[in-house]
Amino acid sequence: MILSPGAVLRVGVLLLLAVVLQLSGLSQLGILGGHIDLVVLVVAAVAYYGGSVSGCATGFAAGFLLDLTSGATMGVSSLVLTATGYGVGRFRELRDPSHGLLPMAVGAAATGGFVVAFAAVSFMLDVGASVSPLVIRDAIVTTLLNALLALPVFTGARRLLRPSLRVDPLEVRRRRRPPRETGPLGLRGLEV
Repeated sequence: MILSPGAVLRVGVLLLLAVVLQLSGLSQLGILGGHIDLVVLVVAAVAYYGGSVSGCATGFAAGFLLDLTSGATMGVSSLVLTATGYGVGRFRELRDPSHGLLPMAVGAAATGGFVVAFAAVSFMLDVGASVSPLVIRDAIVTTLLNALLALPVFTGARRLLRPSLRVDPLEVRRRRRPPRETGPLGLRGLEV
């Protein structure tokens, strides 16, 4: 991602919108025991399109804003979202995925990793975490809900961040297709 004031403003607006939507309505909306975690998806989307450094910075800012506005223990969300953003960004840098449905898998993996790491950090800090089989069920349902919501979130983030990206992800996919050869079928490759 090209670091410019416009890029910082776009990511900031995206994070603020995600945190406000998360805290105002989505956290109270329970579906089969789980809930939608929009902040994790936004951090994963920015890291997926911007890289590991952008993912780390976005994860830290989102976690700090989330902890600050929700009144939770300071630093827990920041730590876990920073690691999540780095992991997704590093995945994108090391492997060049080109499948259109990959954001669903990335969103599910990011959410699953966030839920497990958040539970582990909360348990280590003794923030009032409880251990029961229902927690595992809720984590699985949350991961599945975020996997379903990942595609529209990643698409919206890509459209918002497109002017700041070094390479447009859609253009990379189009460039990989080999050019068509023209001419008679039997004479291809026999140019003299």
